[in-house]
Amino acid sequence: MDAQKVDMFIMTNGKFFEGHHMNMIREKLLALDDSKWAMLSTTQFKDPTTILIVSILAGSLGIDRFMIGDTGLGIGKLLTCGGLGIWAIIDWFMIQKATREKNMQKIQQFLY
Repeated sequence: MDAQKVDMFIMTNGKFFEGHHMNMIREKLLALDDSKWAMLSTTQFKDPTTILIVSILAGSLGIDRFMIGDTGLGIGKLLTCGGLGIWAIIDWFMIQKATREKNMQKIQQFLY
């Protein structure tokens, strides 16, 4: 794939991934053929900051976990009212990393 396209993708979507994954993502994208570019460029990634705000406002209902695709954990948080509030508070610190991991799983579908 063209280096300019890859660099533009990294600049626009870098906040959706962990920093230590960026070099690997760049290398894999450079080796990728152009036929997958249209699908990759239209893929929507979850914004970790938005998920954090949702977690702070409605984390005890599990909405943050539902948004990133962790349906089982979302149901667990919903039924326990966020683990009586404890689980909801813990997620304030962990939900951004979980969101970035889900984004990484999504982009790996294109890279491999």
